[in-house]
Formats: sequence, C-alpha cells, structure tokens
Amino acid sequence: MSTDSLRKKIIIDTDPGIDDAMAIFYALASGHLEVSGITTVFGNAPVDSTTRNALRLMEIAGREDIPVAAGAARPLAMPYRGAADFVHGSDGQGNTTPDGLVLRSKAVAERACDYIIRTVRSFPGEVTLVPLGPLTNIALALMLEPDIAADIREIVLMGGNAFGPGNATPTAEANILNDPEAADIVFGASCPVTMCGLDVTEKILMTGADIDRIGSMNTPQSAHLAAILPFYRAFYRTWLKVDGIYVHDSTTISWLLHPELFRTVQHPIRVDTSDGIGRGKTWPSRGTSAGEGPWQDRPKVNICVGVDGAAAVKYEMEHLGQCHTACV
Repeated sequence: MSTDSLRKKIIIDTDPGIDDAMAIFYALASGHLEVSGITTVFGNAPVDSTTRNALRLMEIAGREDIPVAAGAARPLAMPYRGAADFVHGSDGQGNTTPDGLVLRSKAVAERACDYIIRTVRSFPGEVTLVPLGPLTNIALALMLEPDIAADIREIVLMGGNAFGPGNATPTAEANILNDPEAADIVFGASCPVTMCGLDVTEKILMTGADIDRIGSMNTPQSAHLAAILPFYRAFYRTWLKVDGIYVHDSTTISWLLHPELFRTVQHPIRVDTSDGIGRGKTWPSRGTSAGEGPWQDRPKVNICVGVDGAAAVKYEMEHLGQCHTACV
C-alpha cells in the first residue's frame, strides 16, 4: 500500500464545509490516495462559496496543482434548500474567511460533471469518486454519459441513513435531503457503491481533547482546522450536548485507507423522492428477495454499519499530524 503503484486515484466531490476541509486534508496527508481533482457542489454553502473554499484549502495545503472544477448550484428537481450557516458558518469555514480574500488560483473552466466524465474516461477502471455533499454532480455525469459507470472504479460517498434516523429531518440525512433525485440515481449506478452514512459516521466521535491536539500540530493545515473547528464544535455542544464532533466526511477516507475497521451489509437502496415526511430517506431492501417492489433490478449497495471508531480517529489524527511532509 505504500508504493505509488498502489495509490488510489480519487476525485473528491465536495461542499466545504468544516468536516469537508478535514476530510480533504486527511486524504492529501495519507500518502496512499492520489487526489486527481476537487469538484464542488452547493450544500453547506452556495457553490460560489464552496468553490472558493476548495481553492483556499488547496492553497493552504500547498496543492494548487490539483484542479478545482465548480459544479451544480442547485438540485436536479427542486430549489436549493439554503446554506447550513448554523453548522458551518456563513462562509462554510466557521466564519474565518478574511474580508477581501484574494486567491492565487482559479477554478478550471470545465464544469464539474464534465471534469468527472473526462477524467474517468481517461483512466478507465482507476478513478474512485468520493462525494462528500449532495450527489448532484455525480448524477449529472451519469445522466450525460450513462455508460460511464462501467469506467468508474467505485463511488464511496458520505450520506444517507439506512437503519437509523436522519440528522436534517427525523427521516433524512442532510446530503441526501439536499438532492434526493440525484441520490436515487447514484444509488442505482451499476458501479460499486459504498455508503458511509449516519449508520456509521455517528459511531466515530472525535473528542474535544482530540480537537485540541490538532491545534498543536504546527502545520498550515492544522492551523486552519484549529481556526474553523471551534464553530463546528460549538454546534455539537449546543445541539447534541457533546464535547466533540462526528467526523462524517472523513469516514469516506477512513474506509478507503482502513476498510478492515468497518462492518458492512449489502442491500439495494431507494431514496424517497416524494414530497412527504420521508423525503430524502435512504431505504434498504430488507426482504428475502432483494429485487422486490421498488428495489427491482437495483444493484446492491455496500452499507457501512459498524466501525472501530477509536481506531478510525487514531489513524486520522496520525495522518493529519503528517501533513507537513505528506501533503506536498
């Protein structure tokens, strides 16, 4: 796993987002993942803000060589629900963006969905897509080029809640609720799909003590995380009464690097696209016949349901501490 030949080529599709920033730095620091590009989408903030944030994160990490492609500004079939200001700040980065910030780099001219299609076509069977936000860009790529699924190595996504309650509504997880129609397309893709949803992410708690340690790591990446994490930590303290954070988005990176830490089950998934209380719910088929009813002819999704949470946090902290050598 330590040789370049075993490095996994990934595209991170993201709506940064405080936990997105941590996941991106984690991936860059791992030494085992080749981040071929960053594509942005609406979600935690409008797409103009998430694109600016992605560019800023690349500058902080010293990785301006990684292209950033701006993507969808709204869901496929409904208006944008709006930013999660109370979770991530009005700028998506804990209200840390300096007034008049001038970035050295710009997003590429290519749309995110077109960048995804071109890159996957250029490296058939090699590219893993890692969506950390609403699944609109991935769905658009699959809609524009339906046969591209045959060239995608795997989709490893943060989103959904197969067997438990939601976090945006009693039934739905936030990323899926932000575009249920897109999510239903992605969960129906013929390529391998692994779902790192609330069933597992809420079993990985990074404690307040862990967060304090990040601030002492003395790297540009840890300095940025130390600046943005207090806002996110305060949300958890106020709303969930815990001193710490669930490392939702980083769970995808942990899966890619340390799949042995996880327990999974396989079921087809349908996403509720109705206008009722269940909108955005990711429903697994639980019957003896996986192809029954709404799940007929749907492929099985690899659903993460268990994890050694302490080990996942330990490995992430180790990688983040290596940023000064591995991210460049």
